[in-house]
Amino acid sequence: MNGASREALAAARERLDALTDSTSVDAASLADELAAVTALLDREVSLRRVITDPAQPGEAKAELAQRLLGGQVSGTTVDLVSGLVRSRWSQPRDLVDALEELTATADLTAAQRSGALDDVEDELFRFGRIVASNTALRAALTDRAASKAAKSELLRSLLGGRANVTTERLVTRLVTAPRGRSLEAGLESLSRLAAERRNRMVAVVTSAVPLSDGQKQRLGAALAKLYGRQMHLNLDVDPGVLGGIRVQVGDEVINGSIADRLEDADRRMAS
Repeated sequence: MNGASREALAAARERLDALTDSTSVDAASLADELAAVTALLDREVSLRRVITDPAQPGEAKAELAQRLLGGQVSGTTVDLVSGLVRSRWSQPRDLVDALEELTATADLTAAQRSGALDDVEDELFRFGRIVASNTALRAALTDRAASKAAKSELLRSLLGGRANVTTERLVTRLVTAPRGRSLEAGLESLSRLAAERRNRMVAVVTSAVPLSDGQKQRLGAALAKLYGRQMHLNLDVDPGVLGGIRVQVGDEVINGSIADRLEDADRRMAS
């Protein structure tokens, strides 16, 4: 997103945070309702264009949203969506993208409240690795000819009882309503949102052998110093790394041995 849409999304994030700061708001139920609104606007192109038309007054668009959604979803959801349509969007699709992000964020907030956010982050990462290594599974989950019910049942057999309920909800929503994204891109986006809930960055760490607890602590501390933010480590093992380590933070890739990188981090911080 850029321009007006970026500003509108930032304002929507603040409104969602303000709403979910209240323990009286059921974040998981809010996510379900936002998902329903997302599906409606993704399906109804003409409606999406009307409520994002920059030539129409914001209040008129908000009143339209209230008439459409009133009685169908909670007042909290109506208020949040009304605020979204009052804003100016660079293009109609941006509004739906924003709703989709807010839906996932509400679910992640529910996980955070229950103390399960760390588990959800790790499960999203592990699921992404499983999909990347299993072409048959990926094909089944992305098959356009397969029904949503069939995909949901497959995910239920894979994740039900094995993963946190929030993980299952997020992955199922992504697989059954990808909205043009690849499965990999969607999982990466969900992982980023999960990390942001704790105001920390994600580092994908690939090493030749599993890291010890001490190595993980040292690496996490060094990366936190380098980037100035708390760092969550997603750990993967690949013997092809040949005794070294590969760290990816966003688009930046760091290669080298653990000792070399930690020493370099200390030197950079000291300079």
